[in-house]
Amino acid sequence: MQVNVKGKNIDVTDALKRYAEKKVQKLGKYFKEIKEAQVTQSVQRNWHIVEVQLEGDGVTLRGEERTDNMYASIDQVVEKLEKRIMRFKGKLYGKSLEEGPKEKEALREAAAIEAGAVATEEAPVEPMPVIVRTKRFAVKPMAPDEAAFEMEMMHHDFHMFLNAQTEQVNVVYKRKDGNYGLIEPAI
Repeated sequence: MQVNVKGKNIDVTDALKRYAEKKVQKLGKYFKEIKEAQVTQSVQRNWHIVEVQLEGDGVTLRGEERTDNMYASIDQVVEKLEKRIMRFKGKLYGKSLEEGPKEKEALREAAAIEAGAVATEEAPVEPMPVIVRTKRFAVKPMAPDEAAFEMEMMHHDFHMFLNAQTEQVNVVYKRKDGNYGLIEPAI
């Protein structure tokens, strides 16, 4: 697996780069093929932020953590992604692995052994989330700034709209830092 480590507002030391690469490599055991993993390290207002995005077996995973220590942020984001993989492994492995249930059971046993549990114990499985509601609404053409304003007026965290400039469906969303983000489809 190719792991690209870069810094944003920070010079990434060789030690940090090696540590991040080593930790992210652990995620490779859950996939047959990972194209690449992007690790972005940044510092904002004394917060050490690590963002990891990886593509493997047709699935894209993204996680972000912020602590007061870069090494702790790396550990926590990898742990978060592992938990997410384990939680959704039925969906992930149903699509990506031909081995099916035998492979799933082997992975469950490996995870139990790593966690210090007895391999024969059944790990508690969280129920998969389901779609419980579907909404339909008219998508009207507007500029991203208008969509952000409309989102704020409705007190929502995101708003889907038809971008008047590109004539594509876009999503504007509120970021944790209070700014807005825009999601555009890549065709």
